[in-house]
Amino acid sequence: MTSSAGLAASGEQAGIRKIVYYQEEVLQENGASAPAPVFRATAAAVITNPWIGTPPATDLAPASQTIAPVVARLLADRLIAGLGGANRIEAFGKAAIVGTSGEIEHAGALIHTPYFGNLVREFLEGTSIICFADDRAGAGEALVVPMWHKTQAATRSHYQTITARISDGPRPDEIVVVAAASTGPRPHARIGDRSTDPAVTSRILEGATA
Repeated sequence: MTSSAGLAASGEQAGIRKIVYYQEEVLQENGASAPAPVFRATAAAVITNPWIGTPPATDLAPASQTIAPVVARLLADRLIAGLGGANRIEAFGKAAIVGTSGEIEHAGALIHTPYFGNLVREFLEGTSIICFADDRAGAGEALVVPMWHKTQAATRSHYQTITARISDGPRPDEIVVVAAASTGPRPHARIGDRSTDPAVTSRILEGATA
């Protein structure tokens, strides 16, 4: 693993202005205690948008290949440290908010490529595709980040969200990149599982036979 000093240097080179870590502990739902406390967290990097002022035809890959791996490593490390290890993380998600002077594609260029998603999945020891959210907004705008199980995406118990908000970002020429994780399911999850659902179509519900 890269040293803290090395990560800091890489972060500055990637244009990171700040990193914000947020964590919550879910103890009960609807007045009843959760079977076990669940910790949810987001790690967010506020970075300078390297594509500000470039035309829509600009190739986004070179900058993405340079910046996204650094951000992936830094954010994953924050989640792993905060939640007690990759082995404790059960669900994950990702998100990005581009500032008002940027394209929504600039947000996608940092989270919807293997240089971010594949690495976050590897670092958090997952195998599922990472669910996501992205938006363009001003500083302080909240974004709801979806999560699901890191190895069993069909497991509904781990469908959950956490809200990310950076009070002073993104500025118009910035992007906020978010990685999110949870150590467990929703409290009192009881809506079944996609892998064991019965077949349901409108014709079946109307009483049609095979």
